[in-house]
Amino acid sequence: MTIHLFIWILGFYTAVPPVAGEFEAGKVIDHVICKGDPTQSYALYIPAKGNAIALPVIYFFDPHGDGALPVRKYAPLAEAYGFILVGSNNSKNGNDWSVTGNIWRRLLDDTQGRLKIDRNRIYTGGFSGGAKVAGYVALQHPGIKGVIAGGAGLPDGTPAGDFNFSFTALAGEGDMNRSDLVSFSNELDRSRTRHRIIHFDGIHEWAPATSMNLAFAGLQFDAMRQGLLSKDAAFINRYVTQSKTRFDTYYKRQQLIKAEQECKLSISLLDGLTGETAWFTAKTASLAGNTLYRQQRQLQESLLVREQNTKAEYNQHFQQIEDAYWSQTIRDLQTKAGGPARSGMEEKTWTASAERAMYQRLLAYLSLAFYSISNHLINSNDNKDARHFVEWYKTADPANSEAWYFSAILFARDGNSPATEKDLRKAVGCGFRDRERVRQQPEFSGLSPRLNMDRIFGSY
Repeated sequence: MTIHLFIWILGFYTAVPPVAGEFEAGKVIDHVICKGDPTQSYALYIPAKGNAIALPVIYFFDPHGDGALPVRKYAPLAEAYGFILVGSNNSKNGNDWSVTGNIWRRLLDDTQGRLKIDRNRIYTGGFSGGAKVAGYVALQHPGIKGVIAGGAGLPDGTPAGDFNFSFTALAGEGDMNRSDLVSFSNELDRSRTRHRIIHFDGIHEWAPATSMNLAFAGLQFDAMRQGLLSKDAAFINRYVTQSKTRFDTYYKRQQLIKAEQECKLSISLLDGLTGETAWFTAKTASLAGNTLYRQQRQLQESLLVREQNTKAEYNQHFQQIEDAYWSQTIRDLQTKAGGPARSGMEEKTWTASAERAMYQRLLAYLSLAFYSISNHLINSNDNKDARHFVEWYKTADPANSEAWYFSAILFARDGNSPATEKDLRKAVGCGFRDRERVRQQPEFSGLSPRLNMDRIFGSY
C-alpha cells in the first residue's frame, strides 16, 4: 500500500464529526471553500432531509473545473433519490495525477468533516476528462462503491479487470468516444465487475437528466444487492414497467438496436433482484433471430468501418493548411449531422439516425483534433498556422469555450485588445468560468489594463 493511499484511507475513516445544519439543504451552493485549503472549493447540494441523516454522496468532476454544472443539472435527481452532490471546482483537464490526488484528499477531508455522509455509499462521477478523474479516484480509493463515467472511461492504459466498484458508462450516440466505451464495456463482460452502459441521443456532453436517472437507479440497485439498502420491491417493479415500455416503443418503431440495448441494461441493473430479468433475456434472444435486427447490426458495423476510414483520410489532411478542404468538410458534416431524418419506412428512419450519429462523431473527432493541433501550435509559438486551425476549430465546434479562448490568445499576441476581449466573452458565453486561468495567461497580462474582467465574466 502506498503512502498516499494510506492517507486517503485514514481520512476516510477518521474525519471530524460534521457540523449539523452548516449548509442550507435543498439549495445549490456554487462555492464552498475548503477549510484546510482556501484555494480549493466545491459546489454542493444537500437534499431536503440531508441535515437530519447520513446520506450517500456522489463526487462529480467536470473537465473544466465547473463543479456547479453537474450539481445544478442533477440536483432534482439528488432530491428524488436522497443523494448529496459535490462538484469539484479545481479538478480539470491539464492537471497531473499528483495534483488530482491532492484535490481529492482536500475534497474528501472537507466534506467528511462538514457533511453527514453515509460512508458505506460513496460514489464518483465525471464527464470526459472528469470521467477519467472519477475512475482514477476509485482505483486508488477502496472505499468508492461506484463510478459514473460519461464520454470517457477509466484513465488511459487501465485494462478491464475485477474492480471493487461498479462501473456505469454513459455514451452519446454522437460521441467520438462512444466506440471506446462500448469496447471497454464488452471487455468488462469477461470480468466480475458489475457494469452497464447507458446510451443516449446526444454528442460529447454531460448526459441528460433522463439518462443520468438510470445511472442513479443503478447505484440504488447495487446498494440493494450489497445489503446497504433495503430491497424496495415497488421501486424495482416501477423500473421494470418503465423499461418494458421503452422496449416496446423501440420495437414498434423498429429501432431494434436500441431495443437490444434496453434489454442488456435492464439485465445488468436487475440481476439478482427480480425474476423479471428472464423476460429481458428472452427478448434479447428473440431479437438475435430477427432479420431486420441482423440488417441493422450489419449496417452499424459497416458505418463503424466507414467512420474509421474517414478519420484516416482526415489524418492525412491535418498535415497541410487547406482552408477550402476543411471549410467544405465541416460544412458537409454539420449538414449531415443535424439534418432531419429521411421520411419513409421506419427502418429508413433508423438508418438515417445511425448515419447522423456517425457524422456527429466525426464532427466531434475533428473538434478534438483541432484542439490538440491548435494547442500544440500555440505552445510552439507558431501563430500563423495556429490561427488556421483555431478558425477551423471555431467553425467545427462554435459552442466550445476552448476554441474561443485559443482565439483570444492569438489576438492578444497580435496586441488586439478589443478582439481579445470579444473572444474571451464568447468563451464565457460557452461556459468558460476560470478567471484564474485568464489572470495567469501570460499573453493577457500585457493587456490587463485594457481587459475588463467584470465585463468579460459578467455575473459569472
